[in-house]
Amino acid sequence: MNSIIRLAALAAIVVIPSALIAADHAERGPDFIVLDNSPARAKLPFSDAVRAGNTLYVAGTIGVDPKSQNDPKGPRVPDDAATEAKLAMQEIQHVVETAGFTMDEVVSVQVYCTDLDLYGKFNDVYRTFFHQHFPARAFIGVNKLVLGAHFEIMATAVKLRH
Repeated sequence: MNSIIRLAALAAIVVIPSALIAADHAERGPDFIVLDNSPARAKLPFSDAVRAGNTLYVAGTIGVDPKSQNDPKGPRVPDDAATEAKLAMQEIQHVVETAGFTMDEVVSVQVYCTDLDLYGKFNDVYRTFFHQHFPARAFIGVNKLVLGAHFEIMATAVKLRH
């Protein structure tokens, strides 16, 4: 009987702290990440990413020419699809790393593209952003994207535990 009581006490010591940690995170809820606090960005009705537990959901991202950010006509995407893809992937990487993740922790990517003939050009850029394994990915043809972009990219990362 004493050994049963000791086992039950030991189990309680192990289970209760992990339950408290889980409860603390559940009460805290997701973290909404907005990287740019400018008035123009504040008008957009979405977060750049949302972290829920050990998972990061990165919002749809397009490759905007940085020189056009403060242009009175508004931001623009470059005419060159490869340059646009690189800018979009750099922005994904920036969001992922700012949130405390790495590109090697990206597990899923969705690419929306207005011209499926750009698949090869996109892949040439895409492969340079990953060092170990490639994430699961969808490459989806669409009719039109905001600002006339060729690509819009979404990503999901999961924090690796060592």
